[in-house]
Amino acid sequence: MNGGAAPPAPGLRETVARYGLEPRKSLGQHFLLDPALCARIAALAGDLAGRQVLEVGPGPGGLTRALLATPAARVVAVELDRRAVAALAELAAAHPGRLQVVEGDALEMDPAALLPGPEPRRIVANLPYNVATPLLLRWLRGAAALEGMTLMFQQEVAERIVAAPGTPAYGRLGVLAQWRCAEVRLLLRLPPGAFTPPPKVWSAVVGLVPRAEDPGPALFAAMERVTAAAFGQRRKMLRGALRPLGGAEALLGEAGIAGDRRAETLSVAEFDRLARALLAREGAVRAAGGEVRPGPPRRPW
Repeated sequence: MNGGAAPPAPGLRETVARYGLEPRKSLGQHFLLDPALCARIAALAGDLAGRQVLEVGPGPGGLTRALLATPAARVVAVELDRRAVAALAELAAAHPGRLQVVEGDALEMDPAALLPGPEPRRIVANLPYNVATPLLLRWLRGAAALEGMTLMFQQEVAERIVAAPGTPAYGRLGVLAQWRCAEVRLLLRLPPGAFTPPPKVWSAVVGLVPRAEDPGPALFAAMERVTAAAFGQRRKMLRGALRPLGGAEALLGEAGIAGDRRAETLSVAEFDRLARALLAREGAVRAAGGEVRPGPPRRPW
């Protein structure tokens, strides 16, 4: 070994054995241990040269190793499992300055704060199943700060993200993802046997390219409220489903949408019109000194 060289990282399966990294169901862990498959997923993220990459739930570091094999400027891995944090410390030592391991809950962290440099930011992750949807929602709120996301979900969730209007899988998650991203594509499907332990369902990788413009928190919140009401009672016509927002007929009229339609028939652009109409109405109410009527509670995705 040369004088200043970093120690080599241990092999992936050696790391699992050494640190007792049996996947934990409570953390939604299903590890990717096939180096070729990890490299394929890293390649799906596109050219990472000069990019900062955020990975969430790296576990023993299979995908982390693949990301470090790309020309990415820096990889930040957020991990909640202390066993994995200790294991990843060896990998960080083997890649000084390129890998930072952060222990904690990604749901409480801002990607822009984790990746503060001027280089473009991307997220590439095999997401823990139990927090995948709330993580995506959080990242969509700040999507303007991201260049792209390449994310692994349960296949059912992935299909909802990319679903088109008029299909059974189309709902709130798809509307929000496609509203905030110019490109939303299903890139790869993986069978249960690709993971350790094998989950009961197939998984899929979704690629998202955010739009540069930022709608701001108020419009995003309005879109959340509109989609919650519309899809919360999706069998109802919109004039009935949107009633919890107050003045449903007037709201639909302002957006140019017929009240006898149902949520699954609306395009993302039509939901955008509804959200903007709701935000404008609430702004007018506040300006007049009135009280804004609360919308329906958030529902499961």
